[in-house]
Amino acid sequence: MSRALEAHPRVMSLDSCADQYVLALAPRTSIVGLSHRAGAPDSYMRAAAEGLPRRRGTIEALVSARPDVVVRLWGGDARLVAALDRRGVRTVLLDDAPDFPGVRANIRRVAVALDRRAAGEALIARMDAQLAVARGRGQGIRALYLTPSGYTAGSGTLIDALMAAAGLTNAARSPYYSPAPLEALVLHPPQAVVLGLFDRTRAGADRWGPGRHAALRRAVQD
Repeated sequence: MSRALEAHPRVMSLDSCADQYVLALAPRTSIVGLSHRAGAPDSYMRAAAEGLPRRRGTIEALVSARPDVVVRLWGGDARLVAALDRRGVRTVLLDDAPDFPGVRANIRRVAVALDRRAAGEALIARMDAQLAVARGRGQGIRALYLTPSGYTAGSGTLIDALMAAAGLTNAARSPYYSPAPLEALVLHPPQAVVLGLFDRTRAGADRWGPGRHAALRRAVQD
C-alpha cells in the first residue's frame, strides 16, 4: 500500500445519514464500509456510493472492515459502540442537525476525524454560496413542504431552515414532522408547495398516500 493511501484513516459509516458525510469528505480509497442504504433513491450521494462496500452495523462487519474511524447518527447499538471502544476505534457521533449551524458542525466533526479539514471547509463554503444565491428569492410566499406519504415539516427541522433561507414562510403550523392537514390544504391551499421525494418511484404507502390524493393535486397544481 502506498504512503498516500496510508495517510488517510480507514472509515466506515453505519447509517444513511452518516453515509452522506463520509461520501462527501473521505477519499474513496479510505472508505471500507457504507450502510446498505447508501445507494437508495433518497440518498443524495448515491452515485458516489457505487462500487463501494456495503456493510451491516454489526460486530462481525466491524471486525471484517477494520476501520480506524466509524461515523454514525443512529446506526448500530450499545454493544457495537462498546466493541468500538474496546478496539480503540474512534467513533464520530453526528447530531441530528435541524439548522445550518448544526450541519456545519457535523461537517467539521467528520472532517477533523478524517484529517480532511480543508475539504470540510470547502464543502461548507460551497453550501454557504448556494444559500447566498437563494436568499430572499421566496420572500412573501407562503409554502408547504409535502411528501408522497402526506407528511410535512414545521419548525425545528432542516426543511424549515431551508425554506427560511430562501425567504419562504412555512405554512405548517405544527413543529417537527407531522401529517399534512389534507382538508385544510384543499380548502385553503398555500401559494407554493415544496415537494419532497415525488420524483422517486416509491413502494407501499408512498405511492397511494395522502400526498398523492387527487383533490390535493388539483389544489396545488398551479
